[in-house]
Amino acid sequence: MDDSKLAKILATQISLTEWFDQMRHANAAAMREEDNQKRERLKVLNQTICLPFDQPWQFKAQDVAQKTPQFQRFVQEHGDELCALRLIPEAQNLPKLRMRGYSVKRVLEWFHQQNIDHSSYRADFIPHPASTTWSTIFVVNQNGVYGEIIKGGHHQLTQGLHDDNSDPITFSYDFSDWQMSAEQPDARGHLAEILGLIKVDDAGTRQHLSKELNARFAGSYLCGYFETAASPDYGIWFIDYNRILGNLYADFSIRSGKPVSSAEIASGQTGCAGRAIGRARIVHAENLAKSDITTGEVLVCDMTTPEFLPLMQQAAAIVTDRGGILCHAAIVAREMKRPCIVGTGNATKVLQDGDLVEVDAGAGCVRTMSR
Repeated sequence: MDDSKLAKILATQISLTEWFDQMRHANAAAMREEDNQKRERLKVLNQTICLPFDQPWQFKAQDVAQKTPQFQRFVQEHGDELCALRLIPEAQNLPKLRMRGYSVKRVLEWFHQQNIDHSSYRADFIPHPASTTWSTIFVVNQNGVYGEIIKGGHHQLTQGLHDDNSDPITFSYDFSDWQMSAEQPDARGHLAEILGLIKVDDAGTRQHLSKELNARFAGSYLCGYFETAASPDYGIWFIDYNRILGNLYADFSIRSGKPVSSAEIASGQTGCAGRAIGRARIVHAENLAKSDITTGEVLVCDMTTPEFLPLMQQAAAIVTDRGGILCHAAIVAREMKRPCIVGTGNATKVLQDGDLVEVDAGAGCVRTMSR
């Protein structure tokens, strides 16, 4: 995927919270609050177990708008540094706004263009590394640790937009043995270091975190949904710790696709287990505005984006070329209870519109039944 196309896609991406809002999920409001306050939870973990995270410089939005002396000192010291600016609402009915990947001075230009009530927002200026060496996304539950790791930015995992030269590695750890889709000693070493950071051996500390954050543990390991990024300048940062997603994935484990018959035409990873039979409907992003889907058809696409949501809601199952087990599209499909296979690599090429297919998402397989 060329840089201009990727930039266009990323510009339209929304957070998982906004996915939940648009699908009218029962936990949408709670998810929004969980996301808005994630760095407050990470701050508690930093103070309690020294968990490294992308600690923001925080100001009232009014201080930014009024250019208070304290804020002006911040700009003088950090104005040319890369950052992500998140405008965190004080009320649940207000949207979160964000701009990332530009200098503090540049995001301030964006800030002053926003038509908001400054008294209703907090401004978090979050340091943004110029380059990322490793990114992970994973869940920890009573069964173990399950997730993906990739060389590069974490958006490749959350959005499923990794390029062909850097495929993610799927991993699992049952608290004794590792399983990885590709053996890379440096990747395993990085994962072991990350897990060491959320291992809390002291019972008193676990009790404190259970009380302070309503945290849960699997043995000594903190449970939940996590995202991390590592960079040469800053080392490892935790950038998300979500308890609601951790609870939604309390029973999660990895199911890998295995060839089961000669009728199998595509295989990938399980985004959401289940079976469905229907006619394939191939939908490409450039034709999305003209595309429709009949209830019971199987949506087949390169990768789902928020614009695909109406089609996802109508589909009997979802099959994508790209994406991983915990990308936003897989999480959304799971919450919709739609059988979903991600990361086939070729489904849009080997399937044709109207093919009658069986989607066996638990096995990660698509089988043709007839033309």
